[in-house]
Amino acid sequence: MNHILFEKKDHIGFITLNSPKQRNALSLELMNELQKKLNILKKDKDVKVIIIKGNGQAFCTGHNLKELVGKNYELSYFKKIFTVCSEMMQTLHKMPQIVIAQVHGTAMAAGCQLVAACDLAISDTNAKFSTPGVKIGLFCSTPMVPLSRLIGKRRALEMLLTGRLVTAKEALDFGLINKIAKPDDLSKTAEKWAKEIAKYSRHTLQLGKKAFYNQIDMDEKSAYDFAIEVISKNCLDNDAQEGMRAFLEKRKPNWKNR
Repeated sequence: MNHILFEKKDHIGFITLNSPKQRNALSLELMNELQKKLNILKKDKDVKVIIIKGNGQAFCTGHNLKELVGKNYELSYFKKIFTVCSEMMQTLHKMPQIVIAQVHGTAMAAGCQLVAACDLAISDTNAKFSTPGVKIGLFCSTPMVPLSRLIGKRRALEMLLTGRLVTAKEALDFGLINKIAKPDDLSKTAEKWAKEIAKYSRHTLQLGKKAFYNQIDMDEKSAYDFAIEVISKNCLDNDAQEGMRAFLEKRKPNWKNR
């Protein structure tokens, strides 16, 4: 059984977590498959946007706890699991493509981490989000990393310390997701959003995403100095010159993706 399914159309790559009986829990096997697929997609210049979704009743319910319970395990075993997961999450930020989480059902613990690690996120109205590790004595320390950076200290601590289920409306208010759609419209809305982004130059999207994550933790002066350098070099790019000419000439740009 493949734990990851993939299809591609209209410059969009669709990754589906495919362990529905385990509610798409992030087993080592699934994470390794996902990392392998991401490494392949990095080099696919035809894909501009990636949508990550889940099969079955849930988007992703976090780590597979059956892999974490056992008296004979050593510290190195647990470090391996969380290192594989953390490296996979960091890969999402390093991808040249824009990555969108398409969430239904529940996104819990490392599943919520996966949502926070994506560039953008959309859920249906019934989706729920939580970092419930505190309830089982296993604080969601690694999910805390992207979550706290995305939604801020107070709201992240509320989720981490209570473990409660957060509704889609609350997740939208928190900034954990960008959009909400009706359940029947979720896939269509996510794909429409992806197509809107995929109209643009892949080179420009990649440049902008990398610049965003590089500057986000800088002080204001350093961020401006960095951004001046980025945008000045960007002006020399083929697609920037083509895009500006197309705008002035009132026509669609012909992207060369460079």
